[in-house]
Amino acid sequence: MSRILLPRVARSCATVAIAVLAATGLTAPTAPTARADEPAASVAPVWSGLDARDYRGPVGAPGTLLQKTPLDPTVSLPQADSAYRVLYATTDVHGKPAVSTGAIFLPKRPAPKGGHPVIAWAHGTTGLGDDCTPSALPRSDRDQAYLDHWLSRGYAIVATDYAGLGTPGLMSYLSSKVAAHSIVDSVKAATHAGLPLSKRWAIVGQSQGAGAALNGARWATALSKGSGLDYRGVVATGTPANIEHIVWQAGPGFPPVALPTGLNVYASYIWAGFADARPDLKPMSILTAEGRRIVKQAQVRCYPEMRIAVDGAKVRDWFAEPVTSIPGVQRALVEYMSTPYSGYDRPIFLGQGLKDMDVPAPSALSLYAQMRAAGQPVDLHVYPTQDHSGTVLASMKDSTPFLARIMR
Repeated sequence: MSRILLPRVARSCATVAIAVLAATGLTAPTAPTARADEPAASVAPVWSGLDARDYRGPVGAPGTLLQKTPLDPTVSLPQADSAYRVLYATTDVHGKPAVSTGAIFLPKRPAPKGGHPVIAWAHGTTGLGDDCTPSALPRSDRDQAYLDHWLSRGYAIVATDYAGLGTPGLMSYLSSKVAAHSIVDSVKAATHAGLPLSKRWAIVGQSQGAGAALNGARWATALSKGSGLDYRGVVATGTPANIEHIVWQAGPGFPPVALPTGLNVYASYIWAGFADARPDLKPMSILTAEGRRIVKQAQVRCYPEMRIAVDGAKVRDWFAEPVTSIPGVQRALVEYMSTPYSGYDRPIFLGQGLKDMDVPAPSALSLYAQMRAAGQPVDLHVYPTQDHSGTVLASMKDSTPFLARIMR
């Protein structure tokens, strides 16, 4: 592992890194890559007596705790002393009141004075359909090991599902706004659950969750104002960033190559989420029949099934017209899915594997360059031998002391 701290970089480095990201995505081999964001196998969701898929009750202010129930042991964690499934109020991609579910895990250690410090866990890609809801499914082996690691060190975990996943509406995949609200509001709600939780909290996320974590981090102080919460910092591994610059290059003129299967899945989820968020731009109108079929599948299929559906597909075949033919699409994509590179007020930990083929390294490296140029409090940790999934556990030797330091 090499550690890069506080180098002087220019904004031009970010531009170069973005170009490299595009090239990496187009030339990467199509061999299967290790995956562990999604549950190991497709199973029926376990709602723990709290099925909110068709919730029509009162919502309340963002962060309001609406329901709490014990989490079914089959979807809990080995190192959790107790666990709960919760429903809470938040905000959707249109800025309207919404609800989200999530899970709260308490460690086996006795609570210290003031309560257990809190980690807000932002999960990676599982899918957009309600059957893909993390709090209703067993965690993957990797995520179980990772979350148990934090529980064994005395942290409580508040794990949002994100609005629209297991609740009304479609989960807005990679939406900056939804991610920030879902994460911050989950912690606000947890503090009203009658549990021994500290006001000190940090955010930890992987892949889709890394982008979510950074968006939550950027707005944590503002969105939690008046709640008494004490936000301390963020850990993000396998971070998707500057992806909007790639998305708006898509179209029938895209190179005729099959991307790695994981990237195809992400592309289908991005367009499904964006089309739902911005129907005024008619994103579905520029798709071919194949493209419309893929996006409709993306709205409901979980990651394992979606991998099968898009394996070997060429993104260019999904589009009848270029994305840039949609008036105002570049600005719209930035507003929908950009990861902030400035405005942070607490420490940032970025971890990146150089063998990552799901979110190629230039994504995080370009973001790091932008953050350093903007004077942000960021550390970058590079893991040369790790892929997208392997970086999560490999980074613990660095993220553990990082969190211990910022949570004191």
